[in-house]
Amino acid sequence: MVVVYKIDRLTRSLADFGRLVEKLDAKGCSFVSVTQAFNTATSMGRLTLNVLLSFAQFEREVTAERIRDKIAASKKKGLWMGGSLPLGYDRHPDPQRRELVVHPAEAAVIATLFRLYANLGILRLVEMEAARLGLRSKVEVSATGRTRGGSLFTRGQLHYLLTNPVYIGRIRHNDLSYPGQHPAIIDAALWGSVQAKLLAAKARPRGKSSTATEARMLTGKLRDETGDPLTPTHTQRRGRRFAYYVSHRLISGGTDPAGWRLPAEGLEVSLRQIVAGHLRKAAEGQFLLTRPEAGGAAALAERASTTAHQVETDPGAVGKIIAAGTLAKGHLTLKLDPVAIATALDVPADALSDRLLTIASPLDLRRRGVETRIIAGEMIPAPDPILQRTLAEAHLWAGLIRSGTSLIDVARKTGQSEPYIRNRVALAFLAPKIQAAILDGKQQPDLSVAKLLRDGIPTDWAEQEKLFGVA
Repeated sequence: MVVVYKIDRLTRSLADFGRLVEKLDAKGCSFVSVTQAFNTATSMGRLTLNVLLSFAQFEREVTAERIRDKIAASKKKGLWMGGSLPLGYDRHPDPQRRELVVHPAEAAVIATLFRLYANLGILRLVEMEAARLGLRSKVEVSATGRTRGGSLFTRGQLHYLLTNPVYIGRIRHNDLSYPGQHPAIIDAALWGSVQAKLLAAKARPRGKSSTATEARMLTGKLRDETGDPLTPTHTQRRGRRFAYYVSHRLISGGTDPAGWRLPAEGLEVSLRQIVAGHLRKAAEGQFLLTRPEAGGAAALAERASTTAHQVETDPGAVGKIIAAGTLAKGHLTLKLDPVAIATALDVPADALSDRLLTIASPLDLRRRGVETRIIAGEMIPAPDPILQRTLAEAHLWAGLIRSGTSLIDVARKTGQSEPYIRNRVALAFLAPKIQAAILDGKQQPDLSVAKLLRDGIPTDWAEQEKLFGVA
C-alpha cells in the first residue's frame, strides 16, 4: 500500500496515473489518501480517484490556457514576456516595465552581422567572417553566478538571429509578430534585403557548397607574376576546413618565398567586389560599349547594375565572368569573358569596349593576427565592433579615473585586472582623426586593438596619425 497526502500532488494527468496504477496493480499495491476518501483497492475508490484526477487535470489545462492567453495578449501590446534575452538588448532597469532596452556594443554586432549577410548572401561565409572579426554570442549570467554564451556564432544561430523580428522593433508570438515597445536596431530596408536573400537561399536546390563551385570555376584562371597557376587547395585544422589559392609550385612541397598562398574566401570576395565595382563604374562612365548609344543608355546601365548585384550576391557568377587573372606584388589584372559579359548585358560581344574587358586594380596583403588580409580595389568602410567597443570602454574608464576613481576601484568594478585597464585606457587619448576613423569604419584594415597596444601610442597626435595610417 502507498499512502499519499493528496492525489493531485502526485499527478494531474489521467493517462500518466493510469499507467502508474497498472504497474502498482501488477505488484499487488494500492493507493490510500490521508486527506481524501478513496482507496484504490475498491471499485468505488477507483471511481472517486478518477473523478478527482479529472478535475485536477481540468484545473491544470484551464490554468495553462489562461497563461497562454495572458502571454499572447501581452505580446500583442508589444511587451517582452521573458526568456533568453536577444543579443543587442537588455532588460529594462525598472522591473515593472516589461520592455527591452538597446545594448549599444551588442547592437553594433547585430548591425555588422546583418550587413555581412546583405553583402555576402551565404550563411557559411558570414559565419567565417564573423569568426575572423571575433564576434560572439551574448554572455548571460544565471542567478547562481554561472555564465553561458560568449561563443562563436554557428550557422543555426545566425539564421535565427537574422530572422528574428525583434531587431526591427517587433515582438514575435508563434508565427505572428506585433509592434514592440522597444527601439529597432535594423532599419526596414536592410531587414527586407536580408529576408529576401534568405528566402532565395532556401529555395535554391541543395548541392555542392558554393565555395567548392566557385573554386572549381576559377581553377586555371588565376596565375601569379611568374605565370604559375594558383591552384585551389585546403587544410584541416581542429575540425575546420580552410581553403586557399596556392602557387602550383608550392603544392609539391616547394619553398619558393615568392610563391602565393591566399585565403580562398578573402580572394573570392575581393574579386567579386572588384568586378561589381568595375561594372558600375563602366555604366556611370559610359564605357560599356565602344560606341555608346544614347537611346538605350539607361536600359544598358540598368542591366549592368543588375549584373553587378548578381556578381556580389552569387559566388558562382564571378567565375563565369572572369576569363583570366594575374596577381603580382602591388597590383592585380583581370580579363573579363566578352561572351559572358555580352550575354549578361544583352549586346553583341564585338560591341564591348576594351576598357570594359580589362581591370587593373591595386593589391596589397596585410597581416592581422594570424590571418592574411587581401586589400584589393577600393575598400568599403567596415566598422570593427571590437575596436569600437574597446574605444568606448577606454573613454568610460578614463572618465572614471578623471572623476577621482582609483585604478584599483575601476578594475574591481569592471572585473578586469589593473594592467588590462592601464593598457587600454590609453586608447581614449588617440588623435581625434583616428577615433573618428574607427567610429566611421574608415580605419586601416589591419588596425586592431593588438596592433595599437603592440606598437605603442605616441603622445603626439601627428605621429599617431602617421603611424596608424590616418591622413
